[in-house]
Amino acid sequence: MSSKTKVVGSLSDWSGRLKDFWRKVDDGTITLERFDTFLEDPGKFDVETYQHMILGWQKFWQAQGIEADFSNLQIPKKKAGFDRLLIIPQGMTPQKAYELCANEFKCWKYTGKSLDNVIQHEDRTAKDGAYTVWVRDRVEADEELKNLSANDLAKKKLNGITLTERLAYELKYYSETGQHLDITKYTLCSGSQYTDGFVPSVCWRDGGVRVFWYLLDPRFEYLRARQAVS
Repeated sequence: MSSKTKVVGSLSDWSGRLKDFWRKVDDGTITLERFDTFLEDPGKFDVETYQHMILGWQKFWQAQGIEADFSNLQIPKKKAGFDRLLIIPQGMTPQKAYELCANEFKCWKYTGKSLDNVIQHEDRTAKDGAYTVWVRDRVEADEELKNLSANDLAKKKLNGITLTERLAYELKYYSETGQHLDITKYTLCSGSQYTDGFVPSVCWRDGGVRVFWYLLDPRFEYLRARQAVS
């Protein structure tokens, strides 16, 4: 090998980049004009590619009275079928998301306490900055995940939507359509857990958003997680 030869990244790194490249060519994301941009910085390319989504979320949060800073936002690698980008601004919590929903439509939660006090864990939080996840763009929770309990999902190491993300999705979807999510099913927010170990669930019933809880083991056809790509 010549002393001037410089190899950047491992073979597996470049194999992954090439697969990602051809996927983006196939779906029309990469054009000849943008080829050099992709090669220089694939991460930056992704942010530029989804800039219209980012700006849409920024305007949405500003309309909610939240000045969202997305300057250092990282976009996870997109998977086929996961077309809805959720952007959670820094400082957003389950209770804050719930209150924003309650400002727009009827809401009910099973407890009189703040959701921030009864949620002991979320797989992703906006404590230290804004973040993004991809989910499937659909009204009802994922049919692929029906009859799977929270414990089943954990064994499969499948990332599920958090309560904060589910409520933010509800609010954004309502702002776009005037409609609601989970009209006939329930979203099991398997990315969150209450202090008692139970898992939150969310649906639209009786003219409002309702936040419930479920045990870790039960399996029901109507109770489904929403997979999150982060």
